[in-house]
Amino acid sequence: MTVKDRYRGIIFPALLFLSLTLAPCPGLAEGEKVPAGDLTKMPLEELLRLEVETVTTASRFRQPVFEAPSSVSVVTSADIRAFGYRTLADILAGVRDFYVSYDRNYSYLGGRGFSRPGDYNTRYLLMVDGHRINDAVYDQASIGTDFPVDVDLIDRIEVIRSPGSSLYGTNAFLGVINVKTKRATEVGRFEVSGEAGTEDTFKGRLTTGIPIGEGSEIVVSASKYRRRGKDELYFPEFDNQANNHGVVRGNDADASGQIFVNAAWGPFNLQGAMARREKDIPTAPWDTVFGAPGTKSADERGYVDLRFARDLGAANLTTRLWYDHYRYEGDYVFSGYTNRDLSVGEWWGAEAQLTGKVMNRHEWVAGMEYNGYIRQDQYNWDDNPYQSNLDDIRRTYQWAAYLSGNIRPFRDLILSLGARFDRYGTFGNTFNPRLGLVYSFLKDTSLKILYGTAFRAPNVYELYYNDGGKTTKASPDLKAEKISTYEAVLEHSFPHHLRVAASVFHNAIDDLIVLIEDERDGLLVFRNVEKQETTGASAEVEKRWGKTLRARLAYTYQESKDKTSEKTVVASPRHLVKFHLQFPLFRDALQFSLEELYVDSRLNGRDRDAAAYFVTNLTLLCLNWAPRLEASLSLYDAFNRRYEDPASAEHRQETIAQDGRTLRLKLTWRY
Repeated sequence: MTVKDRYRGIIFPALLFLSLTLAPCPGLAEGEKVPAGDLTKMPLEELLRLEVETVTTASRFRQPVFEAPSSVSVVTSADIRAFGYRTLADILAGVRDFYVSYDRNYSYLGGRGFSRPGDYNTRYLLMVDGHRINDAVYDQASIGTDFPVDVDLIDRIEVIRSPGSSLYGTNAFLGVINVKTKRATEVGRFEVSGEAGTEDTFKGRLTTGIPIGEGSEIVVSASKYRRRGKDELYFPEFDNQANNHGVVRGNDADASGQIFVNAAWGPFNLQGAMARREKDIPTAPWDTVFGAPGTKSADERGYVDLRFARDLGAANLTTRLWYDHYRYEGDYVFSGYTNRDLSVGEWWGAEAQLTGKVMNRHEWVAGMEYNGYIRQDQYNWDDNPYQSNLDDIRRTYQWAAYLSGNIRPFRDLILSLGARFDRYGTFGNTFNPRLGLVYSFLKDTSLKILYGTAFRAPNVYELYYNDGGKTTKASPDLKAEKISTYEAVLEHSFPHHLRVAASVFHNAIDDLIVLIEDERDGLLVFRNVEKQETTGASAEVEKRWGKTLRARLAYTYQESKDKTSEKTVVASPRHLVKFHLQFPLFRDALQFSLEELYVDSRLNGRDRDAAAYFVTNLTLLCLNWAPRLEASLSLYDAFNRRYEDPASAEHRQETIAQDGRTLRLKLTWRY
């Protein structure tokens, strides 16, 4: 990409956004979100037509976004439909400060200057309706086709950028992502959805939502997805006669299935999900045979979560009991034999939480949580002939207590305090506080000064995985990673529905767990060896005209350094630009959406880096063109930009090519 092309990808969205912002703005539409400010001075008629946007993830109790002690983004089901998002990875790629990479096996999330090629998103806590999705073996947060809930069932996603260990413990290291699912009234009595796209991509979904009575309902959904993948992939690192000149054919298939149930009756809520995903791996990782079929991965996840909520008068009590299952199967084809991985995680947990107010103005939340890990087993063996390389069986535990609250010494000032103590059976204790100051010093303006610490506990894969001394050895003495964050956030709402948010941030990470080669024996081993610091700033501007016409422009600058070597951190783009445009056609019967994403170049740590790129995604959404029928047509990477993502150490490739232009047609019928 030339310098001219690079800045065209930034300047064009900015100029288009500016021209739209200066356009006339009609009056406030029904359902418009309320900006920060003093609502008491608004006319009663206008107040009745407004809906204040609130979040619960930032503090574990409901509060307006402009009061939350975090930098928050909310993605709604309307956004998902309008922009044709297919996976959680697609959704997060469009959120300010975030970027996503893909190695043709898993999708990896980066944000605010931190991304590790091949990391399993262990430094983000991923939840569905408050239930932790990160597994008990790898701590993986699955955001691709292995995410256990169909995106059509998502009502909203609350993205919290700041660390959340003071409320949620491990994995809430760089942020918290809470996916909230739809209720029965939001999915309808019966829904049938079908998709077809390029590369023989097909998906079907059946969903039913049945309101039973006041406070009681049931939602049941099943989905099936299949994609043949790219017919041919070219990897220059394998360009020789023995490896078909670097061309692999037919080893890129992806298939998944999901079942989801949510039932509520009175104070009880029972939710369960089961999902399995299988993916062929065409990149020949870990020195497997290039082009040979059979190298693949399979992930299976399931959980049951029972929740009870009761109003005690002075406080609200919520108790939860859950059981989770995770299973990973990996097949790796080598010359003359197949190596296999099997990992099994089973765990149960319980939590009790109290929330309340003091003097009807000071909010507080307190709770205790326990996780009992029944199985954290890892196996590795060779076939033909059979040889066991790893047979590691573990049982551990973790418990925690937390306390958090908002103190309001004045109407316009909030002091947010919180802390959590965790006890782990693997490495011991950790304590993490949080401090935030939220000040509305002007009308429609909120200033947030935030400080917090967080940790990530080493998982059993990092602690105990080894292959019998062939390439990898265990690391039982690992310590928890630690991060300290400092952030200032300014949010302001101008007249005529123009909103601006800006932030500056600094993150300092210690004891970062890294896979290195031990010079004494040449074996790979995880060690706490790195320190990393990131300093950056970001801004977002959003303009709305009514309910369906809007534009949003976001920019992030980030500078990350490895403080051990003083080198720029790998896979960390310096600049990110996001532009979103949505406008109605034919009296709202047709909606057109444009998404422009720019990601700056990213270091690989080897000889070749991933070049900067920008991609354009287009979606045409047709509403009610036939009774109860909705249709959308999406064109991803519309201009067929050829771009690559950095590859992790298990690949010979330094960068991995992405898909290019793809097309999807989707039909949904509701009754």
